[in-house]
Amino acid sequence: MFCIGNSLKLGSRLGTRCIASLSSLPETHQMLQKTCRDFADNELVPNAAKFDREHLFPAEQISKMGELGLMAIAVKEEFGGTGLDYLAYAIAMEEISRGCASCGVIMSVNNSLYLGPILHFGNQTQKETFGTPYTYGTHIGCFALSEPGNGSDAAAAQTTAKLEGDKWILNGTKNWITNGRDAGAAVVFATTDKSLKHKGISAFIVPKGSPGFSYGKNEDKLGIRGSTTCSLIFEDCAIPKDHMLGEPGSGFKIAMKTLDEGRIGIAAQALGIAQASLECAVDYANKRIAFGKPISKLQSIQNKIADMSLKLESARLLTWRAAVLKDSKKPFTKEAAMAKLAASETATFNSHQAIQILGGMGYVSDMPAERHYRDARITEIYEGTSEIQRLVIAGAVIKEMS
Repeated sequence: MFCIGNSLKLGSRLGTRCIASLSSLPETHQMLQKTCRDFADNELVPNAAKFDREHLFPAEQISKMGELGLMAIAVKEEFGGTGLDYLAYAIAMEEISRGCASCGVIMSVNNSLYLGPILHFGNQTQKETFGTPYTYGTHIGCFALSEPGNGSDAAAAQTTAKLEGDKWILNGTKNWITNGRDAGAAVVFATTDKSLKHKGISAFIVPKGSPGFSYGKNEDKLGIRGSTTCSLIFEDCAIPKDHMLGEPGSGFKIAMKTLDEGRIGIAAQALGIAQASLECAVDYANKRIAFGKPISKLQSIQNKIADMSLKLESARLLTWRAAVLKDSKKPFTKEAAMAKLAASETATFNSHQAIQILGGMGYVSDMPAERHYRDARITEIYEGTSEIQRLVIAGAVIKEMS
C-alpha cells in the first residue's frame, strides 16, 4: 500500500554533515522529492484553486497521499508508517505545499501534531487504536491546544478534565483547530489540577462522536481554505479513563515537544508556498513583454527574483538543519524556531513580491499569486507566532552564552 515506504528505504543517516542541495541528499530523499513533486503537479496544482474557492476538503487527494505513505512519513513501519526520517518529512511537506498549501497543513497536522504525540507518549493499545488507522489517509487527526482566551499562553488552559469513576469528564472549548471537523480523533489538552498550573495539564485522546463532544462553525478564513478550522466544544464530554495520553500532569511537556517537531513541518509548508510564489513570478516575468522585451530582463525585476531566491534557499537550509538535528537526537528547539520564523517570513515576502512582479494580474484570482499571498500569512501565526519564535530563539541564545 505504501508506495514510498515499500520502494524507498531509509538509507544512510545524514548526521550533522552539511547539506548543500537536493543532489547532495541520499538517493532515498531525492526519489521522495521527485515522487512528491510529480504528485503535486498532477493531483494538486490543477485542483488547488477549486479547493480554495469552494472551501472544499480534498478528501480524494488526502486518500492518495495516504496510499503514498505521506500521511505518516516518520512513523515506524510496525505502526503502518513509511519509516523515513524528519528530513524526508520536510522535503515531502515542501513539495506537497508547493502544490496545495491546504493539503500541506492537513498532512502536517496528521504527521506532527496528531501522530507525533500518540506515538511518542501513547501506550501500545493507544498506538494501535489511534495511531495505525490514521496512517493510511482514510482517517486524520487533530491537535487541540489553543482556546478562546489563550493561544500563545498555552499554560493558561481553561478546559478541565475531572475523573469520575472510570471516565474523564471534559468541559471547555478549543479554538482554531485545523482538521477539527474532519478528524476522527483529537489530542486534547485539559487542566486536571489547577493548583499545579502548567504541571497540572494533562493530554487526552478524544474520539469523534464522544458524548458531549460537538463543533463550532467552520471558520471563514483568509487562506488555507481547503482545510477545515473550527472550535471543539466539550460539555460534560465523557471519555474512558484509559484515554489519557502519557502521565497525569505531563500535558504541557507533551504539547511543547509536539510543537517543536511541528514547527519543522510548518517551516516546510512555508517553503512550499515560497517556492510556488517564485516559480509563478519567474514564469510570468519570462512571458510578459514590456518596453519591447520580457520583464525578466529588467534589473528591478531581477533584483526581486534574486532576493526571493536568496531568502528561500536560506530558509530551506535552516529547515533541513533542524530536521537533521532532530533525526540525530540532538537538541533542535532553537533551530526549529529559526526555521519556522525564517521560512514563514520568506513565504510572506516571496508571495508579496510575486504579486508585485505580476502587477494587476497578481491581484486577481485568474493567477495563483494572490492565493499564495493569502496562504502564506497564516504560517507566521499558527504553531507559534513569529513573536513567540523570536522569544524562543533569544532565550536559547542567552542561555548558551551565559
